[in-house]
Amino acid sequence: MEGLFFNINDGFIEAVVRGYKNGLLSSSQYVNLTQCDTLEDLKLQLSATDYGNFLSNVSGVLSTSIIESKLNDNLVSQFRYLKAQASEPLSTLMDYISYGYMIDNVALMITGTVHERDRSEMLERCHPLGWFDTLPTLSVATDLESLYETVLVDTPLAPYFHDCLSVDDLDDMNIEIIRNTLFKAYLEDFSDFAKTLSSPSDEVMCRFLAFEADKRSINICVNSLNTELTPEDKLKMMPGLGRLSNPAFQHQMVHSDDLEQLKIVVNSVGEYKNFFDESNDKSMEDHFYEYEMTLCKNAFTQQFTYSTIWAFLRSKEQEIRNIAWISECISQNQKDRINNYIAAY
Repeated sequence: MEGLFFNINDGFIEAVVRGYKNGLLSSSQYVNLTQCDTLEDLKLQLSATDYGNFLSNVSGVLSTSIIESKLNDNLVSQFRYLKAQASEPLSTLMDYISYGYMIDNVALMITGTVHERDRSEMLERCHPLGWFDTLPTLSVATDLESLYETVLVDTPLAPYFHDCLSVDDLDDMNIEIIRNTLFKAYLEDFSDFAKTLSSPSDEVMCRFLAFEADKRSINICVNSLNTELTPEDKLKMMPGLGRLSNPAFQHQMVHSDDLEQLKIVVNSVGEYKNFFDESNDKSMEDHFYEYEMTLCKNAFTQQFTYSTIWAFLRSKEQEIRNIAWISECISQNQKDRINNYIAAY
């Protein structure tokens, strides 16, 4: 029934997103990029794609960081265009998507403040999709409570800080704990909102968020091996959604003493059994990206759904990582590793 009315408000946006998706690089275009000898050749090849002359106003020597920055600018402009056209509930969904980038920016700014880094340098590294007006003032806070009361209380992230205010010292370990605790609250809140969407948006979005939660749970347990964190500390950071949110799974994961024990638990979930496979020079992160690209590809097989926004955004971010990898291999003359990218389409 929802499909009958979907196109009234959201048909145009879905059409634009599918147009953006068709503009993603094809396998033959990736082959052309890998055969380039210089970054100028790469620029020429990209000009024949939907990116067009996006590097035309770059003067001086091209570098991977410049290319990556321009690619991100292109992604941000596309996302903002879609958001400007969106009405409820899609506009709220896109707000939720931006909250994840806000959390990363907050963690980045706090880390920079603790290590006394230059504020302008840290602001340049912040993701544009996670920008908010009071972000630059984060550098004045010395403890989390003052940070919350002076800066974050008026931002959309304020409700997620409820479980973090007990943290006293802002050191590297605690900043990572804050970040993961924020993401736990954020993903659970996002999932509750996604369940209120019409079908099939609710089903596909919950699938995306469940994997995002599982990915974070795995990373928390891997990165906390041989640290001072107790099983109870780890549990507080693990989201209550996803295939690994079962209390039995979580109990086994947080009590794993080494990587082998953790592998056994994760491998018991059928879709995740290859995540720790290190053959073909693939890391755990590579397997995460591959699985996520499969979810994105499947999302575009559905009609009348908001989930294509998330799928396009993640696909585009993967494409940017791919182009950055290829350009870095070219600039460092590492042609034997240039094909280690993850293409979705």
